Amino acid sequence: MDYYSLKQDLALVDKQNNVIGRMDKWEAHEKGILHRAFTVALIYQDSFLLQHRKHPVFDGVYDLTCSSHPVYVGNKLQTIEEAVLATLLREWGIRSSSTSKLRDLGSVYYQAKDPRSKYQEHEICHLIQGKITHLPASNSDFAYGFSLLNRKNLLDKKQPIRKAFAPWVPLLLDFL
Repeated sequence: MDYYSLKQDLALVDKQNNVIGRMDKWEAHEKGILHRAFTVALIYQDSFLLQHRKHPVFDGVYDLTCSSHPVYVGNKLQTIEEAVLATLLREWGIRSSSTSKLRDLGSVYYQAKDPRSKYQEHEICHLIQGKITHLPASNSDFAYGFSLLNRKNLLDKKQPIRKAFAPWVPLLLDFL
């Protein structure tokens, strides 16, 4: 089954990131309801692993390693770490034993409309960072490919790749 067609509920949150409800992921993105999300930034050697995102929303942009949401499994909301590990396995084939300790570097609030769909992001997005020792292969269901970019170039506002970043990436770079 296509991952994007799975029925999943997200955690709706207030601006202080307190859970106030739950909603189907596509309904939340269509209505622009504030929800919890995360982006992962993995470092391989001295470079950040960037994903050329293949997704129904913000397709074709460059993301940090991956982005997703904690979802409800039954009546229990995944922790950020559980959701991150599931996403790394699904999108990169990375198991928890292949990463250093994951660190939550902070979160940002943002809202952005996808110019090519009826969906939008309205999120409190956590930035999770870790290191890997082996370069993974991206899953073609979730990425067109990937790039490696060193910290200096990633943070350089004059780099042409910045024009292709997902709208949440520049907001998260201040944490790196």
